[in-house]
Parts: sequence; structure tokens; C-alpha cells
Amino acid sequence: MALTSEHLGTASDVVGTAPTLRDAAAIWRARHPEVRAVVVDALDMRDEEPALTLGARRVYLAASNGHCWHVTSQPGEATALILTQE
Repeated sequence: MALTSEHLGTASDVVGTAPTLRDAAAIWRARHPEVRAVVVDALDMRDEEPALTLGARRVYLAASNGHCWHVTSQPGEATALILTQE
């Protein structure tokens, strides 16, 4: 399932207000089980452009061809969120 503008709005709210990044991922998964959310170290994403910047937290969009994952700037092709915090 591709991400919608509603998903991005919800991601902004959840990631921006959750007490911790892991809490944000858990809240996201409970609300949108159809869209994956993973937490990774910010260093792992250092060369990528975030879709959302929320203070020290970043949200990246990811897509998969069924085998490999890649970061995308296109919400319509994204099927997952990657969350980081500096």
C-alpha cells in the first residue's frame, strides 16, 4: 500500500509528539499496520534526504521491489517509514 498525504500528516504528528522514537514506531504500527515503520541509527541514513524533519527526528520514505529496499522521495511509491533521531 502506497503512502498518502494523510499518512504523512499522521507521521508528522506521531513522530513529532511521541515521548521516544520507539514509542512513535509502536503508535504508528498500531494505527497503520499496513505500512511498516522501522527505527534505525541516524548514521545509517546520513546520505539520504528525509521526507520530514521534526526537530532531531527524521522520517524517510522507503519502497521495495519485493526483494530490496530503497529510500524514495515519492510518497506514492513508498510502503514504509524509516525513523531516526540524532
